[in-house]
Amino acid sequence: PLRFYMDQHFPGPVSRALTRRGVDVLTAQEADRCGLQDTEQLAFATAQGRVMVTFDPDFHALHQAGVEHAGVAWCPERKYGIGELIQALLLLHGVLDGEAMRNHLEYL
Repeated sequence: PLRFYMDQHFPGPVSRALTRRGVDVLTAQEADRCGLQDTEQLAFATAQGRVMVTFDPDFHALHQAGVEHAGVAWCPERKYGIGELIQALLLLHGVLDGEAMRNHLEYL
């Protein structure tokens, strides 16, 4: 199953709700990695085999530049409420695996 790495700006209630539902979630805060460059965040997520979950469009550029990654799940920050974000990530977790997400940018 997919494992997620949540960007520091992603809402805490989403991470906590996913964890309560058995999803492996690590936040930038838990990893003590807040404030690091996007390239460092993506490299960390990749080394951990985790899909980067973010609102930050800079990850598009990294993906387009061919930077290897374990997957990026992205949506605009104001597109969904908390409940919708939880449902979108649960769906992603339920239908894709690590191989399908490798070097894939998924728009939520």
